[in-house]
Amino acid sequence: MTEPTLNGERVQLRPLQREDRAALLDAAADGELWNLSVTVVPNEDTIDRYIDTALAGRDAGTVMPFVIVRTDDGRVVGSTRYWKIDRLNRKLEIGHTWLAASTQRTGINTEAKYLLLEHAFEAMQCVRVQFTTDELNEKSRAAILGVGAKQEGIVRHERIMPDGRKRNSVRFSIIDDEWPAVKAMLLGKLNRRA
Repeated sequence: MTEPTLNGERVQLRPLQREDRAALLDAAADGELWNLSVTVVPNEDTIDRYIDTALAGRDAGTVMPFVIVRTDDGRVVGSTRYWKIDRLNRKLEIGHTWLAASTQRTGINTEAKYLLLEHAFEAMQCVRVQFTTDELNEKSRAAILGVGAKQEGIVRHERIMPDGRKRNSVRFSIIDDEWPAVKAMLLGKLNRRA
């Protein structure tokens, strides 16, 4: 599977490598993100499994994991990935996204999502891109709606969280017919931030 590097003005998404371990831990330490109960962010105890799982998925052809690099200083500020890649049905999910606290609400996530969506719809010819988040994660839900996705519904008890909580997940999607309008909206947002 081709592992693209996606380049924007403020952010670069490049394929995750084992060598990114320390940089990812530094990014997660910015805000102690591993303490959030509504998402799973790696810490010193879980980082190796996090990377191994992502790379195993890449080897299986179902995952494309990226590190999010801020272009002005080259700092790794988070991670995201395509996963649940289904080439037959031309669909995938964007997920496992997290950003260092100091980079949240700066436009980095918007540009990262734009790059991922553009590549999914225009290079990979996807007909559907979906997003899933914890029902309790209001910030993530707002961010997903903010990139133009439509909420489809709530999947009850969709997964068990590390603390044992039964998580309800909210499912969102963007389909190929919607992409031109979503693209224009995202470009407008990015241009206003420039």
